[in-house]
Amino acid sequence: MFNSLKMKILTLVALILVLIISSVAYLNFQQQKEMLHEIANRNTSVLIETIKSSVANAMLSGRSDEVGSIFERIKSREFVKSIRIVDSEGKILISADRAEVGSKIPSLGEQQSQSRNMSLFPAEGVFVSYARIFNAPQCYKCHPASKESLGLLEIKLSLDYMNGFISRERDLAVFSSLLLVLLTVATIFIFLVIYVEKPIRRLIRCMQQVEGGDFSQEINLTSSLEMQTLAKSFNHMVRTLASLMASTVAHERELARAQEKLAFHRETHQLNGRLEEQIREIENLNINLEERIEEIEEANYKIADLAGELEDKNTNLEKAVAKLSTLYRLGLAINSTIEVEDLYQLVVKTTMDTLQAQVGYIILYDAHNGELKVTNLVGHRDPNAQALRVPMKPSSVSSWVIQNCKPLLITDIAQMPEFDPVSPLGFERKTLICAPLMVKDEMIGTLAVVNKLNNTVYNHEELELLSTIAAQASIAIKNAMLYDEQQKTYLNTIQALVSAIEASDSYTRGHSERVTRFSLALARKLELPQNRLKVIERAAILHDIGKIGIDLSLLHKEALLTSEDVAELQQHPTIGMKILEPIEFLHDVRLCIGQHHERFDGSGYPNRLRAEELLLESRILAIADAFDAMTSDRPYRKALKLEVAIAELAENSGSQFDPALVPIFTKLLKTPNFLPQREETTPPNVVPFPVKPAGGSLTSVAP
Repeated sequence: MFNSLKMKILTLVALILVLIISSVAYLNFQQQKEMLHEIANRNTSVLIETIKSSVANAMLSGRSDEVGSIFERIKSREFVKSIRIVDSEGKILISADRAEVGSKIPSLGEQQSQSRNMSLFPAEGVFVSYARIFNAPQCYKCHPASKESLGLLEIKLSLDYMNGFISRERDLAVFSSLLLVLLTVATIFIFLVIYVEKPIRRLIRCMQQVEGGDFSQEINLTSSLEMQTLAKSFNHMVRTLASLMASTVAHERELARAQEKLAFHRETHQLNGRLEEQIREIENLNINLEERIEEIEEANYKIADLAGELEDKNTNLEKAVAKLSTLYRLGLAINSTIEVEDLYQLVVKTTMDTLQAQVGYIILYDAHNGELKVTNLVGHRDPNAQALRVPMKPSSVSSWVIQNCKPLLITDIAQMPEFDPVSPLGFERKTLICAPLMVKDEMIGTLAVVNKLNNTVYNHEELELLSTIAAQASIAIKNAMLYDEQQKTYLNTIQALVSAIEASDSYTRGHSERVTRFSLALARKLELPQNRLKVIERAAILHDIGKIGIDLSLLHKEALLTSEDVAELQQHPTIGMKILEPIEFLHDVRLCIGQHHERFDGSGYPNRLRAEELLLESRILAIADAFDAMTSDRPYRKALKLEVAIAELAENSGSQFDPALVPIFTKLLKTPNFLPQREETTPPNVVPFPVKPAGGSLTSVAP
């Protein structure tokens, strides 16, 4: 049984399917497990920063009793097992469980007590994170300044709910894999039985009957063209054999009668001659039989061709499995992107490549205004389409999908007059698929692909594929939107502080906005990528945030600054870096702010870094900051003219400023309408300083 061709083919197909699906399921489980750890780590980081901020606010306002209440509210969450603050000796200072305050826990170890943040998995289903609480200047009233750390924040989280989700996904994947293998093997088994094994068995039974002498057998095989040809050849062979056998029998009977009648030797000799002729005819019959055998061999070759076709179909099946694996990996890539614009581009590109589309786009739904906004359009060159807003209307495909909350397949838009054949974005539509982007009951927008590259039409399988991609993309887009809103909230809060500083001083009002404009113009001229443009923009807006820690009387001082005054003012880059230190995504922005008063020759402050140690964004910001300082009114002098400021930049090129950037910025300054119009204001009782102080450069006057 196991030596048959049918069983060999079924066994090989089953083994291949089991191997492929097992590998994919194992990789899927491993990646889900890694994603679980990464989500727990990120959630804990956000929770720790929030707790530290709440604890710091409560302590600074004198409400230290609220810290325990804060911990109890946080522990009320089902996934928080414990939360407490311990000192370096293991004594519990504050805990959500007030009964354990004052008790001691086992030593945390040198690595945990000295590290800033640490995440561990001490047991299955438990995630532990440690974070040091540093002694800050505002805490010196209650704690000595020599003490570096006030304690260690410990949070234990339960991962049971995430592990349960992964377990259900694994069971579903195993069940689906087994079902797929069984269905595939059953399909191939039925095909082999109907189209190969059954016809061959009929042919073998007929051949056995022919061997027994029954030449009346005829077979009719219609399962395939090859089997039909084989049946015709077999029937022809049987008829030929029957005719030859009948002729042979007749000749033998005639020979017997002749022998009885012939009495003479001559007649006997003639009869022998006839017998020799019969023998030769029999030899011819054998030759014909050999030819029929060759025909049977050709039929066997055709059967082998059928087996090759089966192998081709197995290959197509493997390609389908590979395509599903590719979509899975693409889904992981989409979910790993957190920048909104990059995510839109990745989703559209991935969808177009997968579905072979000419045009693809994402439309966001503005429920408040009842409008649709095009966020990303690929495949059409209309430059205004990316910022296009269109109203909701019945003839719009996206409007229909949003209102009905389900995907739409249009094989031929000419057959559906309720929809416009020409999109509001300016291109003709023939066939398209549009799927909703939804998270739970919240409608985000739509994802659509229009017109196939090979000019065929979309089908229901591709509609299901787009719906799957849209479901994955919806979650990723929602997460990216939340992340973007969180970043904007941080930046708006900090920018409000910067605006408050500038609002208290008429001389520096609008300084950050102008420095931002100059810095971005120079960065775009250098063709910096979008992520670095974002760094320079944020750094320019926040570059003077460190002045929050400087005495206002010193910032507004009109008299000549003492060396102590200058030393205090030069601390504002360091103060700015400390203010932004808790915000992880502003890491490069912090470095840029800390370096914007460093000089190209290494004589700047606060760390006297040289050119090769400075970020390109820091060197850009230094030029923009110095130029705006020279061309703005200050308590100790009037604003310089443009020509004088440009001369100062050129004179200090190579010493204070990057010599490669100064000529580019100077060319920008000479561009018509580049510089904003400013009101000429001369503060009362202020005597401007000379244009250039003795022994120094105007570019280094303003800290």
